[in-house]
Amino acid sequence: MLDQGAPPQNERSAPASPGVAMRLMRRKPVERLVAEGGQGEGGALKRSLGLWQLTMISIGATLGTGIFVVLGDAVPEAGPAVTLAFVIAGLTALFSALSYAELAGSIPVAGSSYSYAYATMGELVAWVCGWCLVLEYGVSVAAVAVGWGEYLNQLLDGTIGVTIPDALSSAPGEGGIINLPALIVVLLAMVFLLGGARESARANTIMVCVKIAALVLFCAIGFMGFKSGNYADFMPLGMTGVSAAGATLFFSYIGFDAASTAGEEAKDPKRDLPRAIMLSLIIVTALYVLVAGVAVGAWNWKKFDGSEATLAAIMNDVSGQTFWGTLLALGAVISIASVVLTVLYGQTRILFAMSRDGLVPKALGKVHPKTGAPRLNTVLVSLFCGVLAALIPLGKLVDATSIGTLFAFALVNIAVVILRYRRPELERTFRVPFGPVLPVLGFLFCAYNMFSLDTVTWVVFGCWMAVGLVFYFLYGYRRSRLAAPEGVAVAAEK
Repeated sequence: MLDQGAPPQNERSAPASPGVAMRLMRRKPVERLVAEGGQGEGGALKRSLGLWQLTMISIGATLGTGIFVVLGDAVPEAGPAVTLAFVIAGLTALFSALSYAELAGSIPVAGSSYSYAYATMGELVAWVCGWCLVLEYGVSVAAVAVGWGEYLNQLLDGTIGVTIPDALSSAPGEGGIINLPALIVVLLAMVFLLGGARESARANTIMVCVKIAALVLFCAIGFMGFKSGNYADFMPLGMTGVSAAGATLFFSYIGFDAASTAGEEAKDPKRDLPRAIMLSLIIVTALYVLVAGVAVGAWNWKKFDGSEATLAAIMNDVSGQTFWGTLLALGAVISIASVVLTVLYGQTRILFAMSRDGLVPKALGKVHPKTGAPRLNTVLVSLFCGVLAALIPLGKLVDATSIGTLFAFALVNIAVVILRYRRPELERTFRVPFGPVLPVLGFLFCAYNMFSLDTVTWVVFGCWMAVGLVFYFLYGYRRSRLAAPEGVAVAAEK
């Protein structure tokens, strides 16, 4: 006799709906991440980038405003010990770069640390990481664009004797109405990106060569005014000042991870991505320490406070003429534009990956069939960054960028350890040496630098994360492709 209270057979065999906790922790299998690589709405990204282009993208996204502009903000915090602050920030970046290199060789996709977190720590953490990357990339584009405007004014003053009025070259908080040059450089970068990754990479390579030449020129001229006495009081503000400067200067190192966002457009990502990341960081760190050392040797550290277009001003002072400073300003205008271009590129590719996963609208993943570029994504991101650059002062943008970057980097260091534990058999074309020790150190360095930032920055970060979580639970939580029963089942198996 049948039990009248028993549910029908089809109801007994149906899988139970996963709980909220399980849905928040659902992971996307590595194999699925790699298999979906390059696929967008209505088309696919084109694999056209080799090791040289990837390295130039990484250098292009890293080497720029951090040394051309932010140096002037960091020296008053640390004094001559700013060189030590660069080393501390560089070590923090190095530990994270090692972790990025391992994950980029194992999971060569466009989402960078967002995708790495999705494969190791689950969807909620991945969303938080992706939201931090939106802060990192989007806001840093705006910050770099503001710095570009400062050097543009220096160039105009040295060539034709006029400058753009403050009302049109400064944010409202700094006595202006709109920072028009910053908006213009973002829109110019957008035009390049709409042409496709290959064309953008060519333009970036030329600009990177110009920026390296400009910094070598600065060192040659600045060294002629070097005074050892400027280093007599090496650490006037103590280790506290060095730590604060290091946290600010970490902004100078963000961007090396831009190569990892090109994972779906690289010809041989498993081999080339780790190499590009490490090679670019070595080159950038060497240039930063050299330039900072020469700058402080040529100028007393107290003169840096409030200075704009610092390197050009030092060259004018040392040489006694404006020609060299004007030439450096020209190099800076060209080279800082490459940072805008490559960081904007990285931002669009991260949103492309998030769109494919259903966490942001699908329209952001639509690819143009001819250029292979996500056009709507590129236009919307460019307009967002352009408005930020036009209306927000540089200092506020720099610290907000640093805290978002440090948080994302901390998660990447954790992801390396988790992936080694869960997927030891996974192919790795690069491995972080000394097991989990260096990733753990990377996490601790990131945490240390985060807590060196001021309270206002933390409040802004908290508000940004709150907005992100609201968006996730109203949109991404339900529309995630892993939310479908088959998606949850596949994720649970892994």
